[in-house]
Amino acid sequence: MAAPGGAEAEGVGASPAAPPLPAEPPAAPGLTRGPHRGGMAAPPLGPAVSVVFPGAVSRESCCRFACELLKHVLYQRHQLPLPYEQLAYFCRRPSQVGDMIKKPPSVDLASKKCQQVLTDLEGMLQHLEVIFSLTLVPRVLILLGGSAVSPKELYELNLEGVCVGSTEKSLKTTSCVRKLFHSLFIADVFSELKALPAMGTVVMLQGHRDCGVEWFRPKLNYKVPTRGRKLTVNLSCDGDISISASAPSSTTSVWEDYVWFQAPVTLKGFHE
Repeated sequence: MAAPGGAEAEGVGASPAAPPLPAEPPAAPGLTRGPHRGGMAAPPLGPAVSVVFPGAVSRESCCRFACELLKHVLYQRHQLPLPYEQLAYFCRRPSQVGDMIKKPPSVDLASKKCQQVLTDLEGMLQHLEVIFSLTLVPRVLILLGGSAVSPKELYELNLEGVCVGSTEKSLKTTSCVRKLFHSLFIADVFSELKALPAMGTVVMLQGHRDCGVEWFRPKLNYKVPTRGRKLTVNLSCDGDISISASAPSSTTSVWEDYVWFQAPVTLKGFHE
């Protein structure tokens, strides 16, 4: 991942100007597609899905990749009874006379749990947007069950190979998200897995230690778990990429400035 060459936007088209951000900390050399350094990244210990985008992407797109993957994993691994958008629609929309669509029983029977998980998840998504606006994020972990150090399942989004471009040089977010989920669908990584009971989900990610984020808690000595089922989603960019979106030269010392952060809220799954 390279330092952005200007303000990021969701796609190639113009977008409202974002508020000024703090000075960008030095980009970590480990955000390139080169060998892992400084113990920050470990070889994948399970199946992996690789997605190559034909150009640079915006930082906002990187955030969308993380948010959409989180929602997808929660539904596919039976921590939500419905996809996030449908769950939000049924839980937040009052019933009306003559409705053609009835609420699923799971939503009525567990309305309090539904409201709580939606509140927690929406808060998580909002705070992910904040941290992605403050720092480059080379890796995101979605940890299901157990604890952050010993989860039952681990899903990693690896953004080290992504080149972050300016607004004018970035691919459209919607097309990139579509390509990501097409690759997941083709890989068919969830179909043969056994259903999980309701459990907690922890989100962790890497960012610059001085990025100024307040909600996420730094975990300076965190080690990525080596046990449990793991799926790695590797994202990278290829094709016509401008100089402003190119990866910086590597210096091992810069790695030390990127640390793990943990979300202070555990997302609690629920069934019908």
